[in-house]
Amino acid sequence: VQLVESGGGLVQPGDSLRLSCTASDLNFISVTTAWFRQAPGNEREIVAAAVRTSSNKYYADSVKDRFTVTRDNAKNTVYLQMNNLKPEDTGVYYCAAALRGIVLRTPQDYRYWGQGTQVTVSS
Repeated sequence: VQLVESGGGLVQPGDSLRLSCTASDLNFISVTTAWFRQAPGNEREIVAAAVRTSSNKYYADSVKDRFTVTRDNAKNTVYLQMNNLKPEDTGVYYCAAALRGIVLRTPQDYRYWGQGTQVTVSS
């Protein structure tokens, strides 16, 4: 199983970015997918999660109304649309997948991980 993220970069406050994560060798419809982020010196924290084919989604309070997680199961891809980015959104963003059909919020619950993509928000 391989998860490959893309879409990170350096942006200014208020800008938008869209991250993508494509899975291979994985029954994508059967997994819960999530985005985590980790800033230097901080623990890895969940940003958003999306369950299988349902509309069941979770967002961290810090990103509600700014970030949107969507899935294209036909393409084995999950996206994270990030709007109105703030400096505190800076970090390495990781895509993760778990073989369960519920919202899972801790890194230990996820079996598969991408390599991470850097997002830097700075003026």
